[in-house]
Amino acid sequence: EHFPPTPNKKMAPLLLRKRLILIETESSYGVDPTPTGTDAVLVRDLNITPQQSDVVSRDLIRPYLGASEQLLANTRVECTFSVELAGSGTTGTAPQYGKALQACGLSETVSAGVSVTYAPVSASFSSVTIHYNIDGVRHKVTGARGTFTLNGSVGEIPSIDFTFTGIYNAPDDSALPSVTYANQATPLIFKNGNTDTFSLLSYSGCLQSVSLDIGNTVVYRELIGCSKEVIITDRSASGSVSIEMVSIATKDYFSAALTDGTLGNLTFQHGTTAGNIVDFASTKIDIGDVSYGDQDGIAMLNIPYTAIPSTAGNDEFSVVYS
Repeated sequence: EHFPPTPNKKMAPLLLRKRLILIETESSYGVDPTPTGTDAVLVRDLNITPQQSDVVSRDLIRPYLGASEQLLANTRVECTFSVELAGSGTTGTAPQYGKALQACGLSETVSAGVSVTYAPVSASFSSVTIHYNIDGVRHKVTGARGTFTLNGSVGEIPSIDFTFTGIYNAPDDSALPSVTYANQATPLIFKNGNTDTFSLLSYSGCLQSVSLDIGNTVVYRELIGCSKEVIITDRSASGSVSIEMVSIATKDYFSAALTDGTLGNLTFQHGTTAGNIVDFASTKIDIGDVSYGDQDGIAMLNIPYTAIPSTAGNDEFSVVYS
């Protein structure tokens, strides 16, 4: 008598949609502070490269054809996500993603009930542990540090796009925790009325888009006799501005680009309600080669820039939440 084989019991598929990210500052580098559901951050474009290694081929010589074994070295983790450029909703309270900003080489200065200011630092960098959970499979990314780009374009939700590198830990099965999302106000569209006080080199033009890339150099090191570590080794903040073209008599950005040693300002404010206002400010802007663009048949100026610190250092820009 023959019996059909017993089918394997298939578990329910894991849903990509059911993902979350917890972010918590580490008090000791690389030591998981065990973030909880209150450390959840509302994000978009959440992705993880759970194993990112340098591949070393053995390249053996043998009397037959075929590949050699591939060995993996310097295994680390990369996690990318975007947050909406919005405040916490309460003046003097940091946004929920403030810990991520600090782990990208920024200081956090809180003026109680008034504002929270982020500015560059060159030492004593913060680090975070990230728990990335996809429907019950958890990746713990410890010792994470990163870089980010801030983007604002008319008609869209402005965002901060983060890229973090961290230490690899074996993933485990852990149920999705109950989360409490807080300190992330509803964002406003980047548009006239929501965004103002724009100025570039002391001219308030008609702004289409603005970006800032903090430009951190992030390296992963795994040396014999030393602990694994992600280090920020350099920073080169830059970005671009797109504004409606004006006459040379109104503002000559072409000659300004060719004037060496002269720095100017770049400012804009996004938000209208206390607790959800973000100000970007710099007086250390050096613009590059100006080019033309086209927006709805209107001539535009595309202006790249670099933010240059003074001799005091760490003052090339600031981001203030108020």
